[in-house]
Amino acid sequence: MGYADAYKDCEWMDFEVLEDFMKQVLLKSGIPEGDANIISDVLIESDKRGIDSHGIGRLKPIYIDRLDAGIMNPLTKVDVIKETTTTAVLDGNNGLGHVVAKQAMQMAIDKAKEHGMGMVAVRNSTHYGIAGYYTSMATKAGMIGMTGTNARPSIAPTFGVENMLGTNPLTIGLPTDEEFDFNLDCATSVSQRGKLEVYGRAGKDLPPGWVIDENGKTRTDTQQVLIDLTKGKAALAPLGGIGEETAGFKGFGYATVVEVLSAALQDGKFMKDLNGFDEEGNKIPYPLGHFFIAINTDAFMGEKVFRKIAGSIMRGLRDSKKAPGEERIYTAGEKEYLAWQYRKDHGCPVPSVLQKQMSELRDRWNLDFKFSWDS
Repeated sequence: MGYADAYKDCEWMDFEVLEDFMKQVLLKSGIPEGDANIISDVLIESDKRGIDSHGIGRLKPIYIDRLDAGIMNPLTKVDVIKETTTTAVLDGNNGLGHVVAKQAMQMAIDKAKEHGMGMVAVRNSTHYGIAGYYTSMATKAGMIGMTGTNARPSIAPTFGVENMLGTNPLTIGLPTDEEFDFNLDCATSVSQRGKLEVYGRAGKDLPPGWVIDENGKTRTDTQQVLIDLTKGKAALAPLGGIGEETAGFKGFGYATVVEVLSAALQDGKFMKDLNGFDEEGNKIPYPLGHFFIAINTDAFMGEKVFRKIAGSIMRGLRDSKKAPGEERIYTAGEKEYLAWQYRKDHGCPVPSVLQKQMSELRDRWNLDFKFSWDS
């Protein structure tokens, strides 16, 4: 189920109510209804999948606070900068990343339907939620889906201590013949900032090896790490860990690939230009870049064949010999599917920190919601 300790002070909330609450908050923030529907759908999908770092937990600190600060545009205008039969470059004009991303992936899917493959690059966008939402759009259409995005600097290069690269997920979705598709959605760091925030809300120290300080030593003090990440006094270790012994250079390399593809194709910003602060320390926009790829399986041996073989591979992996003491092997997308099987009957866990944020947002706009924790 994910970070069990984070659930000890949770209230479990109905998904329909939670999604409606997020939509109403977004509407009050000046976001048009159609766009609010998209954003709340992306956020609730994260909570449904058990990805507690990117759902309701991001509503206030990432989206509402940035709208309040004037560093994100509530009205999302997407411009087509360049387009061919199989490619396009879009400019999000500092609008809501979810809206920009959904349009971009749909454009890639439409191109793939007609020409076999489609790729769309985006510049001047903002945080777009879980990357797996967009690869799922492709798999539902019987296609292979890929997306990546850069982000504010968090990862230190191997043998370095300065946060230079974003957590830069390289996300891939593959359609299968199972009840859930393969969906690999993870950062190119050992862990990502959102997961650190989950540990912070639970009052837990970080595991050693996730974060490196200015002296090259690991740190575990969650709350101060979250502060120091924004000050450049701490950095996330790349996937593989600190140094070369556990192959941290591989995560560093993949993070670099995502950074390049999120900036070079679309003439976008990168690395320190995504810090979110000017030279005087004032907040400024995070002009993120994304890329989206859709590959039509019908352009090869067909969707049915692809789904069957992909499913057979997943089942073969899960049925292989288990390590002593381990009951099962999971393939990417399975834990999220299992989380939904539980949560669809029990609701979404809302810890005390988020309860307070939700109450503040409700009271700010006098929204007609009564929460279980009000008493």
